[in-house]
Amino acid sequence: MKHLILGSAGQIGYHLIKKLKEHGHEVITFDIVDTTYEDLRLHDNDILNDKMRDCDIVHFLAFDIGGSFYMKKYQNTFNFISNNIKIMNNVFDALKRHNKPFIFASSQMSNMQYSTYGILKAIGEKYTQSLHGIVVKFWNVYGYESDSKKFHVITDFIEMAKHDKVIHIKTDGTESRQFLYGDDCSECLIMLSENYHSVDRTEQLHITSFEWSTILDVAEIVKEKFPEVCILRSKNKDEIQKDKKNEPDLSILKYWTPKTSLRAGIHKIIDEHYK
Repeated sequence: MKHLILGSAGQIGYHLIKKLKEHGHEVITFDIVDTTYEDLRLHDNDILNDKMRDCDIVHFLAFDIGGSFYMKKYQNTFNFISNNIKIMNNVFDALKRHNKPFIFASSQMSNMQYSTYGILKAIGEKYTQSLHGIVVKFWNVYGYESDSKKFHVITDFIEMAKHDKVIHIKTDGTESRQFLYGDDCSECLIMLSENYHSVDRTEQLHITSFEWSTILDVAEIVKEKFPEVCILRSKNKDEIQKDKKNEPDLSILKYWTPKTSLRAGIHKIIDEHYK
């Protein structure tokens, strides 16, 4: 199969490309990081149309998004909203025009209506359902990242430990998350693409580790690789999810199960990219 990955230079795209090639699939990349011509905000993009004609399935991973600092600073701005609306409108138009199978990367935050990001992902889900694509709800997928402006919490902590010898937690560290290693996420996407027509569209497909960990737990796992590092917490509370905790739907476990523990995933990133 030929897989078109929109957002191929992102952290999920990085892992998905590697896993698709391991499974013997062909990969077609598309990301503004590689060339400004691959800007999904551009209406009726000729390159997007050409690549979509040539593929068998599309992975819609692209979004203007980053870690908690990026979200707090930008998610309520005009540009953040406009960028993501343009991306979705153009991509879904192209998907409809070319009638391609596709998987839309949503978020477990799509039911959090106080979050602009969550609302935008909920809109993407409605688009996807109207075109009979597959919606997946990602839960804090992590992996290697190269864009420092958009680092998520795990990369933030590793960078601090490596370069500053201090991990500064922006909150009190008590908020809980479910984290999923990028390789596990990619295996799930490949499984769904290979079984595209048999996947029940009425099911909630939550792609997660199904294990809760606090932000402090993450810092302590990073510290295991940098024992000289100290951990400092603030008194702030979580302002992104506001301590709301969804419970993941278990439907995906009929098709796929995660394999990598949070400790193993973090240690692998450090060993492969920071040693």
